[in-house]
Amino acid sequence: MGMAARTAVGGPGPLPSGDPPASPNRQTSSPFIVGIRFYPVTKVYHFDATGHDDLRVGDFVIVETSRGRQMGQVVSIGPPKEPVGTPFKPIERRATGRDLALRQHLANKAERALETARQIAREMGLSIKLIRAEYSLDGKHLTLSYGSEGKVDTKTLHRRLNRSLRVQVTLRQLGPRDVAKMTGEYGACGEPRCCALFLTEFSPISIRMAKEQGVSLNPTEITGMCGRLRCCLLYEYEQYVEARQRLPKKKSMVGTPYGEGKVVDLLPLKDAAIVQVEDKLYEVPRKDLQPLEELRALEAKAAAPCDRGGPCGRGKEAKVPPAEVTQAEAVDQGPPPTPESEPKATEPPKKKAAPSSKRRRRRRKSRKTQ
Repeated sequence: MGMAARTAVGGPGPLPSGDPPASPNRQTSSPFIVGIRFYPVTKVYHFDATGHDDLRVGDFVIVETSRGRQMGQVVSIGPPKEPVGTPFKPIERRATGRDLALRQHLANKAERALETARQIAREMGLSIKLIRAEYSLDGKHLTLSYGSEGKVDTKTLHRRLNRSLRVQVTLRQLGPRDVAKMTGEYGACGEPRCCALFLTEFSPISIRMAKEQGVSLNPTEITGMCGRLRCCLLYEYEQYVEARQRLPKKKSMVGTPYGEGKVVDLLPLKDAAIVQVEDKLYEVPRKDLQPLEELRALEAKAAAPCDRGGPCGRGKEAKVPPAEVTQAEAVDQGPPPTPESEPKATEPPKKKAAPSSKRRRRRRKSRKTQ
């Protein structure tokens, strides 16, 4: 049953079992967390596999989800890198050979249900594209994923599907990128689409990424088959930003071995710049470039007089060094005064302290006795 539970008939192939099996001496106080994937190249969901310590990467398990009972494949051992606020759902059991056969039967049934749903949508004249149909493992729930350019009223379609298929149907609208991921096919570069090949989650892409890399802003050059900005614009973006920070800016004057010139273009990956010297263009490495504008600005600032009206300093008055005394001036001034010849400062006379209260009482007693 162990080998049968690692290869689904008509499903995704077995994953490499590179992760070591769970140690038998694992502490039972901490939960045993595994990552499960329901379709290839999709998001990984983590479940609590406490009590199933013999699970390995590639095994199939049965879990309860928001769309009913489903079968997933173990792809990782251990908790997620980022903490999750909600508790992990438990794994019900390991999948058996019967479960794998039932999954294949439901997959064939879902294909027929998808064709029926497409036919009903065409009859109703709805501008939607039904992509995938998926039955829950108990066959009581059917999820239909579709894509559309705008918002479409699917209430009538939902009622007709429930009557025709005699099952609880859920219609789930997908975004343009998810539709392209499910359909697969090839991208504009001639290779299989990145989203269908290895991307499990989508990252935000901006037009600034194309500008930093010098890519033409023509929509046909920066948009993918989904109509959105290409995901590949993110791959080398950080390298371009880091390389541009070390190079001079465009239209700045620099010094080169060929003379002074203007920067007309940057080559970030080559760590060089295209410089126009008179009527010729030269490709100059960064180590041979000298920014003249910054150097001249610093020289001009150093040579400019101070505009504060007083001695220049850093916020406070600059200290003026004492003038040097020549030997002739030292003779005229005479020898320096000795400590004995220097006049001593006269101290002010000390005031007599006022008599204390005890002394006052004694004086009064002595006067009375007299």
